[in-house]
Amino acid sequence: MAIDDPVRKPQPTQEDPAPAPAAERGTTWSALRPLVLRVHFYAGLLIAPLLLVAATSGLLYALSFQAEKFLYSNELEVPVGERTLPVGDQLAAARKAHPEGTVTAVWPSAEDGATTRVLMTSPEVEEGKSLAVFVDPYTAEVRGELTSYGSSGALPLRIWLDELHRDLHLGDLGRHYGELAASWLWVVALGGLLLWLGRRRTSKRELIVPERGAKGRRRTLSWHGTVGMCAVLGLVLLSATGLTWSRYAGENIGAVQDQLGGATPVVSAALAEGGGDGGGEHEGHGGGSGSHTGTAGKDVGIDNALAAARQAGIDGKMSVILPSDGSGYVVKETDTQFPVHLDSVAVDPADGRVMDELRFADYPLLAKLTRFGIDAHTGVFLGLVNQLALAALAFALIMLIVWGYRMWWLRRPTKERRLSAGRPMPRGAWRKVPVTVLLPLVALTALAGWFVPLLGISLLVFLAVDVVVGLVARARARTAA
Repeated sequence: MAIDDPVRKPQPTQEDPAPAPAAERGTTWSALRPLVLRVHFYAGLLIAPLLLVAATSGLLYALSFQAEKFLYSNELEVPVGERTLPVGDQLAAARKAHPEGTVTAVWPSAEDGATTRVLMTSPEVEEGKSLAVFVDPYTAEVRGELTSYGSSGALPLRIWLDELHRDLHLGDLGRHYGELAASWLWVVALGGLLLWLGRRRTSKRELIVPERGAKGRRRTLSWHGTVGMCAVLGLVLLSATGLTWSRYAGENIGAVQDQLGGATPVVSAALAEGGGDGGGEHEGHGGGSGSHTGTAGKDVGIDNALAAARQAGIDGKMSVILPSDGSGYVVKETDTQFPVHLDSVAVDPADGRVMDELRFADYPLLAKLTRFGIDAHTGVFLGLVNQLALAALAFALIMLIVWGYRMWWLRRPTKERRLSAGRPMPRGAWRKVPVTVLLPLVALTALAGWFVPLLGISLLVFLAVDVVVGLVARARARTAA
């Protein structure tokens, strides 16, 4: 939520309620409100462009799931046949079509009319991505191939939009934009929530319903506040989950998660001491650089490995990571619809024996919550419902920014200069905050700035610029006097 800042203390008008009664003056909130308002103003004004880019690209990303089904229907869908062929035959067809590639994983067809997806490393795709070969499960015909990325199987359209949302296609340099936006989103959202809840109103209904009959800036503020009130929880969750992927704050979040015992467990697929892991969270989905040459000994084949996994209770949508040197098959459930099915087993390629099992029910609570949060942020947790919710949140954030800038523009002192802009609350608001509130607030701000480094650094920059602007204004005032 963005800007709610007066230029100066205006006289009561139709658009501005009368001053608070004397009984309300001198309270902690009345002293704290100007400070919150000033931070909200600066954060909304300066960070809003980054949030606008993130919200717009996020909106397009949320809509890309359904767009992929239309654009890539030839690769994803086939006429339903009488019976499906063994997965091994489908795998052989993909290998024959692309002998230059090294197969890392297979996603067997999970429903009637869906193709089987064979993922492989290939010189045709860049590092970190996979070549997805789509095979008709009824005829073993190769329907096509596309670049794929991630455990959700994002295809070229969604990959492009995801990279735009994450780093503006600028690589590591662009990641700073996303981290800065996510670092400030929760601050702006919670600050706006405090300002909206602390605003005097004639009816509690106006908290979540725009005020009837309001005009001008007051009408804009009414829509800004009510929509922000409805969206604040989702925006805070988007900020928190987005920070888990960030470069600096993400490292701190990961360290805390590990300290609390919330790291995501991994099924063990090692065949012998020092063997490969084979069960990493993103292995086989990102086209890792490891060599997947298969085991040198006996291999029961992918169909027998799947049969052993099904006997162990693994079913539905699955991903099969093929054996590599020192590790066996890893068969994972990949259904993120609620209730999720994310169990996994490791199968010995020599005899089809299940070597290890990992049930999602046995994940630590923090690991479960992390998984739910990440899947919800990427739009795969609840399928279409999740994607529509993301699109609605992104659109709400776009409108909040537009309304915030409109209020800033409408609040400008037009009598002084026609092209002037809205001003923040006067400096020195922090001096009015009681020491018993100010000291804990400063401590919490310092802690947040240390834990979320780009938030702390940018806040210091804002403060430095504000001090310089204040000194310049004071020097001009003295010169004029």
